[in-house]
Amino acid sequence: MSQDLLDLAATPERLRALADAGVLTPAGLELALELAVATPGRPAWRRFLSAVLLGFGSLLVLSGVIYFFAYNWAALHRFGKMGLLLVALVGACVAAWRLGEGLAGQFALLFAAVLVGPLLAVYGQAYQTGADPYELFLGWSLLVLPWVALARFGPLWLLLLLLVDTGLALYGEQVAEGRDTMLLLMLALVNGGAWLAHELLARRVSWLNGRWLPRVLAVMTLGPLLVLAEDLMLSPGNADPENLVALGLLGGVMVAAYVFHHRVHSELFLLTLDAVCVMTLLTTFIGRALFELDGFEVGIFFVMAALIIGEVGLSVWWLRAEARGAEEA
Repeated sequence: MSQDLLDLAATPERLRALADAGVLTPAGLELALELAVATPGRPAWRRFLSAVLLGFGSLLVLSGVIYFFAYNWAALHRFGKMGLLLVALVGACVAAWRLGEGLAGQFALLFAAVLVGPLLAVYGQAYQTGADPYELFLGWSLLVLPWVALARFGPLWLLLLLLVDTGLALYGEQVAEGRDTMLLLMLALVNGGAWLAHELLARRVSWLNGRWLPRVLAVMTLGPLLVLAEDLMLSPGNADPENLVALGLLGGVMVAAYVFHHRVHSELFLLTLDAVCVMTLLTTFIGRALFELDGFEVGIFFVMAALIIGEVGLSVWWLRAEARGAEEA
């Protein structure tokens, strides 16, 4: 757990402990409790709704642009397609420049970054460049990299990572003869590297303080590793070396998440992911062993149901105990 007391949440239990220690006066305790459990005011709700509506509005306009080209593809000349996309792209860049570093400007830049992909696709179709799909996505990620580096906007970094992941996945299918195990392991390493970089920089870079992006990166890292570990649980005799490496990496990441929760920052979301991974692997292993038995087909379903109920109950008990420990720390 973090040793900086200012990083801890101002829970009523901690505030009462400060009052008992004489740090807070009765009047100060009353005011602190009022502030700790207060609901957001109207300005906060306006900012939240403004950000949500701005994000959804940008996505709707962007989807409208894409579907417009999809519906009118045959009727548009190639210069018309590229011209309209260039006008939209330049307009989004100008809007981002005029709006500045605010949320509206960042969403405008995100809009422009997404439009780079359709522009590359139209260019490749119009002039028959012969580029493979994975080259499109990797080239797309390289072209928007300067915008991503300058924007200081989490969704743009996530878009860049998704483009790289898609490019690597398509490369694995088209060039690397579709070795799924190696591809999943490579995606886990790439996403894990992005997750590790975020956690290392979050203490030094102010705009990385939010916790939604590292949680998404954690899911993107553990997901491929869990799939590979599941294959090992289902058929250990046919496992590839990548499955064994993935199981080891999965265990290491889960231990690291537990240590991170206790030593760096309280993060129950990561512990929930740990519990889900353990439940999935244990259920698969026991289920495979039971289904290999003869003459026990009907009873297996009752045993598996009881097992899952027990796993869920134990996980909830463990997570609640960790949450209480985090509040008392």
